This record gives sequence, structure tokens and C-alpha cells, in this order.
Amino acid sequence: MAMDVFELKRQAFHFFLGLSIVLLFRYNILTARLLFLILIMGILLSVICSRHHVPGISWLLGRFERKKAKFPGQGAIFFVLGCFTVIGLFPAGIASASIMVLALGDSLSTLIGKNFGKHRMGSKSVEGTVAGIAAGFAGALFFVPLTTAFLGSFIAMLAEAIDIELFGKVVDDNLLVPIVSAFVMYGITLL
Repeated sequence: MAMDVFELKRQAFHFFLGLSIVLLFRYNILTARLLFLILIMGILLSVICSRHHVPGISWLLGRFERKKAKFPGQGAIFFVLGCFTVIGLFPAGIASASIMVLALGDSLSTLIGKNFGKHRMGSKSVEGTVAGIAAGFAGALFFVPLTTAFLGSFIAMLAEAIDIELFGKVVDDNLLVPIVSAFVMYGITLL
């Protein structure tokens, strides 16, 4: 089976975006306020790109955005919104761990699921979900204890696999994964 090159590029971008956000946040270069400004700029660019061709930005969207996206930059906007939410609401270690679950777990689950998944769970695969849990767990371990990392990754990737709906719409996994992961990890710290 040939590897889907488009999806490989998308997920590499996904991984490096998440890793960059975590590193910049951990070294106090990226704050919640700055991430909020980036989010607002992304939304404005999305609106502009939906009406006009913007050199550079339109090219980038053409290379990384899925055809089924409802608006330009959908994946990146929800990714930044998910990161902003956890950075704004949770302690730094939990926020960083949950972004790693998104960056590693969600990326690897997509790549493994699309290329090697044999056992379906709705639109996802068991193989992709297991790979996502393992990768998210490994990334989260840099910031939280073992049990916290495992349960945060496990529950977030299961939530991603079952397509949770809110108001009749499937919640974008770039928003769902870090928030579910962070809530689970934070809940564990309260026990």
C-alpha cells in the first residue's frame, strides 16, 4: 500500500506546529495572549481567503488543507484554538502534555489508520487509535507522571475515535483532543 503523501505532509505540519507551540510556550516566548492574537489573525485570514486569493497563504492552504474543510484554514484554526484553550485554563505541565497528545497522538493515529488500519471503528481504525494512544502517551510523559500521561492520552484518543457531536456537529479533533486530555490529566491531579 502506497503512503498518502498529502496526508503525510499534513501530519508532519501538525506535529511540528504542536511541538513548536509547546517549546515556545515552555520557554516563555509564546503566551496565551500571543496565541490568542495568532488565533484572531488566523480567523481574519480565513475570512479574507474565503473571498480572495492571497499569495502565499492561499498556496499554503492548497498544500495542507483537506478538500472537505468547511472554511480556509479550518484545521490550523481549530488546532490553535485547542492549544489556546488548554494554555489559558490549565497548569503549564498539563497544557504542554495535552498539546503533545494532539501533536503526536492525533498525527500518528491518522497516518497509521489511513495507511495500515484494517479494523474499523466507524470512520477510524483500531490500529490508528492504538498508535495515537501510544504516541500521545510518549509525548505527554515529558510533562506529567506515567499514569496521568497514559489516561490523558487514552481517553482523549478514544474520544477522537468516536466522533463526539455537539449541537449536531462533530467536534473537530484539533479542539477535542487537547481539551479532553487536559481535563482528564487535571482531574487526576485532584485525586
